[in-house]
Amino acid sequence: MFNQLGLIGCGLMGGSFALALKKAGLVKRVVGYSKSPSTVEKARRLGVIDVAAESALLAVSGSDIVLIAVPVAASEGTFKSIRHLVNPGVLFMDVGSTKRDVVDAARRVLKERVPSFVPAHPIAGREVAGIEHADPTLYQGRKVILTPLQQTDPVLVQKATDVWAAVGCQVLKMSPEHHDAAFAAVSHLPHLLAFAYMNAMAEQPAGQEYLSLAGPGFRDFSRIAASDATIWRDILLSNREEILKQSETFRRALEDLERQMRDWNGPTLEGLIDTASTSRSQWQLSPKSTFSRL
Repeated sequence: MFNQLGLIGCGLMGGSFALALKKAGLVKRVVGYSKSPSTVEKARRLGVIDVAAESALLAVSGSDIVLIAVPVAASEGTFKSIRHLVNPGVLFMDVGSTKRDVVDAARRVLKERVPSFVPAHPIAGREVAGIEHADPTLYQGRKVILTPLQQTDPVLVQKATDVWAAVGCQVLKMSPEHHDAAFAAVSHLPHLLAFAYMNAMAEQPAGQEYLSLAGPGFRDFSRIAASDATIWRDILLSNREEILKQSETFRRALEDLERQMRDWNGPTLEGLIDTASTSRSQWQLSPKSTFSRL
């Protein structure tokens, strides 16, 4: 049981975490801060937070667990605003979708206080953003990746593990570098492709007519293109090196398919499609993780 959660960023991810802790009986009080006063007030009215803080530092004051749920580009500024209250024994976590940039910012800013920080990435979310969509069940049955540093207090790593497990997550651990490479492949590149695809449709003179004929396949493929633009701008820029590597790999695979089509090479084209179909079917039937568990 925690006495107080300091929530910095009252949006979907942070709000859902606060509600999940409340539902599980793991926190007595939630103090929340967001850059927008109207957002904080809405969070209070909805019962997501109990007290509205006027600054990030005031949200941290008196808290024994702190969740930083801000866009990844705002991480360094947030660390600067709270570093004087990053004390030993207090669990600080984030929910950023990239980890190397967040970890580097923590090292630069927190310095000797960095052992209190346990970087985290819950693999959950929706295409909609905002505190009004906060859901206490958002994290149930989901994975959360912890990327602790060498200096991170192992007691706090265990606390983080216990907290995420208590709200229904499977907890995994990996290095920040491995995390960013992996999620460039399985999350960030798919979003990039979905954005490009929708933009390509919009640029065509008959694009709207084509969209009116779209069915379930289009819906499934394009769903993530409706994601929050500000959040994904930051993610794509912060992990650009790994994403561009994955984009090059994808481009080669696409060019291979295109080449077989141009050459009317049906057998090879069918083989490439069958390889993709088999790979997808095997993932669907038996999704396995090779990452270490905590």
